[in-house]
Amino acid sequence: MKRVLFLTSALVSVGFAAAAQQEITIVSWGGAYGASQMEAYHKPYMAETGVKINSIDADNPATPIKAQVEAGNVTIDIADVEPSDLVRLCDEGALEVLPIEELPAGADGTPAAEDFIEGGLYDCGVGTIVYSTLIAYRTDKVTEAPTSAADFFDLEKFPGKRGLRKGAKYSLELALMADGVPPAEVYDLLATPEGVDRAFAKLDTIKGDVVWWEAGAQPPQLLADGEVAMTTAYNGRIFNAVMAENQPFELVWPNQILDFNLFVIPKGAPNKDAAWDFIKWATDTQRLADQASFISYGPARKSSSPLVGLFKDGKTEMGPHMPTLPEHMEQALTTNVEFWADHDIELSERFNAWLAGS
Repeated sequence: MKRVLFLTSALVSVGFAAAAQQEITIVSWGGAYGASQMEAYHKPYMAETGVKINSIDADNPATPIKAQVEAGNVTIDIADVEPSDLVRLCDEGALEVLPIEELPAGADGTPAAEDFIEGGLYDCGVGTIVYSTLIAYRTDKVTEAPTSAADFFDLEKFPGKRGLRKGAKYSLELALMADGVPPAEVYDLLATPEGVDRAFAKLDTIKGDVVWWEAGAQPPQLLADGEVAMTTAYNGRIFNAVMAENQPFELVWPNQILDFNLFVIPKGAPNKDAAWDFIKWATDTQRLADQASFISYGPARKSSSPLVGLFKDGKTEMGPHMPTLPEHMEQALTTNVEFWADHDIELSERFNAWLAGS
């Protein structure tokens, strides 16, 4: 299967499938991110089309898809997933192959296949946002500000507990960057036994001081409660805590790990046509720009960036808070989707064994 598509798209009108009494079920990540989707996509779409959207939150929306498809009892119409899960599920035949050529062109006329940022379109998925996993800390709890992944692992200079996402992904990349590996070399090294050993050896240095998190809402809470001095987190969750709760949090942009979220339709979704209508509508230029008014994640379309304006408070410019800001990209690492599609199982098994102490 060809995973990434480079097709020429034409601007097409979006026909709403059987809007009367139509319902679709969308599973996403909840929290501030889910709220941004509700405001930018769900509410306007329901008002415009009459389609009812059932919104369900999950720690990882990809988790139930394969089981539902294999059981022949699919209840999810759309799931918001990470690229590595998308590629794996698509390869396994658990996702619908989408007619990507039907996506509307950008507002400037650029065909969709050229308008989406590289990594934002797949046979089975359409990108919505670019986000980053990065380090966050409390400004009122440090005498000196951390500036890199190396500082995250320096318990002597920066004492206190650390929050890390419970999993191999992100943890291993961060560990190698903290150990001095340039972002451009991380995945080449991690593809070797020596590189994997080096990453786990670096994680060993803080293992006893880690508080593990699984849901995106947890890191801001860990910081707020004083349970950790620093934590990895999704940049939009920290931005939301600062803006909505006036939390004294700051982000460390160097060594951020960039990733996408994408919409997929599970194979055999009960409302497949209506789900595709929604995806075409929600991922046009304006709608992707609209989401950036509610959370600091970059839109997956190039044509959306000039339309990114103010936060919902009406005064905060969102551009400087985007992970795709040029200066934020200087020491960034973009998640290698192919690497994780090929190595996720083996590295996750090793991570779980390491975590259990064996």
